[in-house]
Amino acid sequence: MPPIPSTRRGLVLAAAALGTTGAGAPGYPPPSPIDSGNVEGGRIRFPDWRAPADPPSGALPQPLPPGERVGFAVIGLGRIALEEVLPAFAQCKTARPVALVSGSPEKARLVAAQYGIRPEAVHGYAEMERLRDDPAVQAVYIALPNGMHREYTERAAAIGKHVLCEKPMATSAEDARAMVAACAKAQRWLMIAYRSQYEPTNRAVIALVRSGELGKLRFIEATNTQANGPGPQWRYSRQLAGGGALPDIGLYCLNAARYVTGEEPVELTATTLSPEGDERYREVEESVAFQLRFPSGVLARCLSSYGAYQDRMLRLQFERGAVTMPHAFDYQGQRLVVQRRVGDVPGEEERIIRPRNQFAQEIDHFAGCVRENRRPHTPGEEGLQDQVLMEAIYRAAAEQRPQHLRPPAEATRGPEPQQG
Repeated sequence: MPPIPSTRRGLVLAAAALGTTGAGAPGYPPPSPIDSGNVEGGRIRFPDWRAPADPPSGALPQPLPPGERVGFAVIGLGRIALEEVLPAFAQCKTARPVALVSGSPEKARLVAAQYGIRPEAVHGYAEMERLRDDPAVQAVYIALPNGMHREYTERAAAIGKHVLCEKPMATSAEDARAMVAACAKAQRWLMIAYRSQYEPTNRAVIALVRSGELGKLRFIEATNTQANGPGPQWRYSRQLAGGGALPDIGLYCLNAARYVTGEEPVELTATTLSPEGDERYREVEESVAFQLRFPSGVLARCLSSYGAYQDRMLRLQFERGAVTMPHAFDYQGQRLVVQRRVGDVPGEEERIIRPRNQFAQEIDHFAGCVRENRRPHTPGEEGLQDQVLMEAIYRAAAEQRPQHLRPPAEATRGPEPQQG
C-alpha cells in the first residue's frame, strides 16, 4: 500500500494516479458519479447509493426559479392563511405568494414584510380589483369564512385570476353553482382545497382500495371531532359558516367516503344534535352523525362534533382485512395500519409513507394546472357535489327519513394528482 500523501499536491497526484476524473475541490480527490450526480434534461439526478435491500432515496426536489412560478394573492389573513397556507409556500416548487388582500392593514403590512411581498401588492378588500393590473398575480387563494367564498371567487374570476378556494366551497349549492359558472365564463380554473386528496397517506389508501389487495371494501367509519372554545367566532354564525360541525369538519368524512370508494352515495340518513341552552349553537349544529350507502354496497358511517375530544380517524373494513388511519384528517401525523391474516394468525403492519405538506401539495397541483391549462383534480364540481350532499344530510336530519340521491351528471374530479 503506498504511503498516504500529506500535501495538497500529493492528494492531486494520488487522484491522478488512481485515474479518477471530474471536477472537485482543489487538493481533494474528485467525487465519484454516485456522489456528484449529473444533469439530464434540465434535472439533477443521482444514481442510487443504497443497496437493493434498502428503499431508494427518491427523486430530488426540482423547484422552478422564482420568476417562473405561479404568483398567488392570498385573500384573507386569518388562522388558516397564517398558520398553514403562507408557510406552505416555502415548500412549494411551482408557486409563490406575491400579493395579499386583507381587512387589517397593520397585519397585512407585517405579513408582507415577513414573506417578502411588495408593499404596493397589499390591498384591502374593497381594493381587490387592483390585482387585475398586477401581472405577477395569476391566481388567488381564498382563505376567508365560507359565506364569503362566492363573492370573492366571482370577483377574482372577473379580473382574470384563477381561483383556489378553501373548503367548504360555499354555504349552499346555489352559491357553489354560481362559482362554477363564474369561472367557466371567465375561462379560469377553479379548484377547491381538499388537502386530504393530495396528502400521501390518503393517496396510498385510495390506491390500496383500487388494487383489491384486501378484497372488496365493505364498510367505512370516519370520525372528525374537536372540542371548540367560546364564542363569538365565525364558525357559530350561519351566515358566515353555513352550518356547524358538518361543513367545517364533517365534510372531511363525507369527502373521504366519496374519494375512497370512487362512488357517489345513493341513500343517506342523518341526525344532528346541539346541547340545550348553549348559545354557541343557536344558529348551527354542534354534532352530526350520518350514514351513506353506495352502489357497490359499501356502507359509510360518519360522525363529527364540535363538542368531543379531538379524533380524526378513518377505518376501512374489507373482505380480507382492515385498514386504520389515525390522524387521517389532521394537518400532519397520518399513519396507515393494515390488519389481515398472516399465515395462521392475525397480523398487523404499519406502512411508512413519506410525509408531505398537504397545503404545499395542493397549491403546487393547482399551479401546475394553471401553467399547463388542465383541469384540477378537485375542481368546483367536486365542491358542488359535497354541497348538494350536505343539504341532503340536513334534510334527512330535519325530516328523520332517508334521502334517496341521484348521481351528478358528470365526473366531479379531474386527472389524478402527481406526488411531488
